[in-house]
This record gives sequence, C-alpha cells and structure tokens, in this order.
Amino acid sequence: MNESSITRPLDLLNRSLEARVLVKLKGGRELRGKLKGFDLHMNLILDEAEEVIDKNNNKMVGTVIVRGDNVILLSPAIKTD
Repeated sequence: MNESSITRPLDLLNRSLEARVLVKLKGGRELRGKLKGFDLHMNLILDEAEEVIDKNNNKMVGTVIVRGDNVILLSPAIKTD
C-alpha cells in the first residue's frame, strides 16, 4: 500500500498494524506499544505496551485495551536514543 492509497483514517491505522505506535490519551497519559488491532470506535489493542512517564522513565504494562474515546492522538513511535 503506498501513500496515495490512504484515503481514510482507518487506512492509516491498518498500515500501522504490528508497528510500534505512540498513543496520547485524555488526562495527559501516553502509551507506547505494538498495535495489534482496532475497531471503528478506535478502541485499540496494544501489545508490549509501556506507559511513558517521562523522557527516561517508562512503566511496562504488557497487553492493554485502550477505549477509543480516550485517544487524542496515535502516531508511529519514535526511538529516542
């Protein structure tokens, strides 16, 4: 799938399956993990997820389901080495 074939938001989510993503949530929390699945309400399943506490501090949380109405932003995760 090339970039010109992305015409709907769910197309981009589909391309992000099995990739690491950063999810910003209401209330200021952030999660980073491998996107395993999603639905039309943008409920997400993240595997190998970690809560981003600050730049150098993360808390492993494992596999989580994130309710879509709490999602503010979903982006490919960027490594900060």
